[in-house]
Amino acid sequence: MEKNKIKSWKMTELNSEFKLTESDFPELNENEVIVKIAGCGVCHTDLSFWHFGVKTKHELPLTLGHEISGKIVAGPDHLLNKKVIIPAVLPCGECELCKGGRGNICQNQLMPGNDFDGGFASHIKVPHRNLCFVPESVLDKYRLAELSVVADAITTPYQVLKKSEMQEGDFVICIGVGGVGIYGALIAKILGAKVLAIDISDSKLELAKDHGIDAILNVKGLDPREVKKKVREIAKEIGVSRYGWKILEMSGTAQGQELGYSLLTFASTLSIVGFTMDKPNVRLSNLMAFDAKLIGTWGCKPELYNDVIDFIDQGKLKIGDFIEIFPMSEINQVFKNTLDHKYTKRSVLVPDFE
Repeated sequence: MEKNKIKSWKMTELNSEFKLTESDFPELNENEVIVKIAGCGVCHTDLSFWHFGVKTKHELPLTLGHEISGKIVAGPDHLLNKKVIIPAVLPCGECELCKGGRGNICQNQLMPGNDFDGGFASHIKVPHRNLCFVPESVLDKYRLAELSVVADAITTPYQVLKKSEMQEGDFVICIGVGGVGIYGALIAKILGAKVLAIDISDSKLELAKDHGIDAILNVKGLDPREVKKKVREIAKEIGVSRYGWKILEMSGTAQGQELGYSLLTFASTLSIVGFTMDKPNVRLSNLMAFDAKLIGTWGCKPELYNDVIDFIDQGKLKIGDFIEIFPMSEINQVFKNTLDHKYTKRSVLVPDFE
């Protein structure tokens, strides 16, 4: 072990600055490892804990952060020095839900930065059964810190696209193309969809267009009827069906959810990916009238992570243009700026304790 202390930035109370703390390295059992953290992404879920009053399962003080990559520095000999991504959802693998293929909602699951101390730290102790190992060929393309966003920001939209039963040639509408939504749009393209990106930020939309997204639409100031009319026109222009649209709500706002619902058409599927405490006002009978589906998603099953790693390894999914690296010592300012929507890219904090 390189150091005899774990250093971390802990949340102590709602809307307060993170505090730098030190703790002893924990004891390990045969199923655990210690990972030296390379990078940890800042997710909207972290903001929900820190600012919006969503309760963590573990009492405060707590180290937040669940998009984590790093190197194993303690544990079984055969795992030492392996480069890994720690899944944001760590299922037990033994319960009814896990055995039924729904490990992402395992009721015994552990989530870094929620159930136990997370990734805004120098090191983290985790079970090793679900770790995603990073091949050297991927590290030739990206820093290990950059790959932290695979845990959640990239895998979550991948899982929801699979759940939505998206097929090649489908029309996929991504509402919100920020730190998670942009990857939903890009993966949909990889899987053969025609993709429309919707946002209220011209810079995010232009970035999406520059990376091959078929169409973009800024909906700022437009009412849902105007938006639906424009979406129908775009669908006709790019040659997709009027039916069976796959709508991904990734903005995490009530307005985005209401917009997504208003875009339902016959045989459509609306997937709710973004989280908000606000309640949208919708008429559920539209699901019946359109024979449509409304689904949710939580995280991503660890067994799907390797698919995303393959996309990156093969050069199909390019992630570097959507990530901005900051020293972890700037955590307080980065959280404030993220809350104020000052960034267009996913922030990744890199430990700088030494």
